[in-house]
Amino acid sequence: MTHPIRSARSAKASARAADPGALARRRRYMVGTGALLGGAANVVMQLSNPAVGRGVVESVVKSGRYDRNPRKRGRTTLTYLAVAMIGTEDDRAAYRAATNVSHRSVRSAPDAEITYNAFDPRLQLWVAACIYQGVRDCQVAFFGDLDQATEDDLYLQSARFGTTLQMGQDLWPADRVAFAEYWDAQVRAMAIDPDVRRYLLEQVIDLGPYPRGYRLVFGPAHRFVTTGFLPQRFRDELGLTWSPRRQRLFEGAMRTLGRVLARLPERHRLYPYENYLRDMRRRRELGKPLV
Repeated sequence: MTHPIRSARSAKASARAADPGALARRRRYMVGTGALLGGAANVVMQLSNPAVGRGVVESVVKSGRYDRNPRKRGRTTLTYLAVAMIGTEDDRAAYRAATNVSHRSVRSAPDAEITYNAFDPRLQLWVAACIYQGVRDCQVAFFGDLDQATEDDLYLQSARFGTTLQMGQDLWPADRVAFAEYWDAQVRAMAIDPDVRRYLLEQVIDLGPYPRGYRLVFGPAHRFVTTGFLPQRFRDELGLTWSPRRQRLFEGAMRTLGRVLARLPERHRLYPYENYLRDMRRRRELGKPLV
């Protein structure tokens, strides 16, 4: 028997998906530069959940590991974001099926102290929540505070970060007040274990998979920007130092970049999302792997 409340919410979700203006709004929220600059901070937030962190650190899917193949990992992640927000329902179904193949192996051992399964909708909820928080943080960092209508719309549209996989629409907190309660509870309970902390510091923040010369040139700036995008609670967990002066420098740099982005044509502001979406569609037509 179909649950009446769930059916009503599903109907509303379908109506939003059919809204011709929804795609235009989702495109406005997706700033490629934000993903490139804030991506590492978002990974830190996602992996702060013990189950998500262990799932990534212990993953047996070698070809998709960031520490083994960072460029492929980046392409896969950015393609997922593009498909979720600006792709068609057909694109989302195809990418969901391809991602599910990779996720089948991402599960904890029977005797694991921390259990995880990549198909767990509640873990997908946490990842989607982090992505939404990251998209919102980038919007504010670049363009300033959002008005309430934009805040509400961005929040509703961001459910797609989870529903593109197995997370049901019903699992997404009903509104921003409910989300804030969920987020605060998750952050208060956060505890990054030593192995995940080492992985985040050495591999993600300090660009461990890249050649030494690349790390020497880009490492300091990458650590600065990543730390700037992190909420203080996450900085504390990782032992990352910050100060009011660094905060002012970070805010000034991001706002200057935002003024440039605001003047660019949409196709440049969206880069590289549309490129990855086209690449995914081309791969699908040619029968090549999507992830």
